[in-house]
Amino acid sequence: MAQKKQIGLLVFPNITQLDMTGPLQVFCSVADAEVHLIWKTTDPVPSDTSLVITPTITLADCPQLDLICVPGGLGTDPLMEDEEVLDFLRRQAAGASYVTSVCTGALVLGAAGLLKGYRATTHWNALSTLPLLGAEVVRERVCIDRNRMTGGGVTAGIDLGLTVVAEMFGQPVAEFVQLRLEYNPEPPFSSGSPDTAPPEVLASTRKRMEPARLKRMEISARAAERLGVNPT
Repeated sequence: MAQKKQIGLLVFPNITQLDMTGPLQVFCSVADAEVHLIWKTTDPVPSDTSLVITPTITLADCPQLDLICVPGGLGTDPLMEDEEVLDFLRRQAAGASYVTSVCTGALVLGAAGLLKGYRATTHWNALSTLPLLGAEVVRERVCIDRNRMTGGGVTAGIDLGLTVVAEMFGQPVAEFVQLRLEYNPEPPFSSGSPDTAPPEVLASTRKRMEPARLKRMEISARAAERLGVNPT
């Protein structure tokens, strides 16, 4: 009997829960996958909503993963300077078949030095930070460069999950999961991208999110100095 693929998603305080629960639902729909929720302890972790997430395994006890996924959220800011987490990701990446992220989880991979020389994407409001971490910015829903797969913001986690499942288990399995979840989005508005949102919506959203972007830039600049990255 074939051994199940080991899939792990990092969880952490102030995570954007949909970044994690979207791909989690996809991964858990595959019979041949064992899925772990990983953090420093197994104590419940607060998300950025009323949902509390309970890790299933600690960083120290986590087995070698076939796939590691780092979700995003404002909680990624401290992770970018958390050496315990960054060392864990480096160790896992060395043996993993796939190193992936959703939203600003890409910045944590970048701060660990795992995106240097790779094409990558992240949430549209965080794209400007990727060059500081040695990555080439790509504006795609899911970006694949060798064994690095990075997803855009929040809801792109489902797309990332399906893409990964197709790579690991084959397209028919991914299509089964997509149909099982009835993933057939028809959004009521066209404001889901800065390319299609009305100008006034985009302007007001950028203004509200600018402090978070500037904070990430500062943290990324410190990470760039540690990594010896000289962005052009």
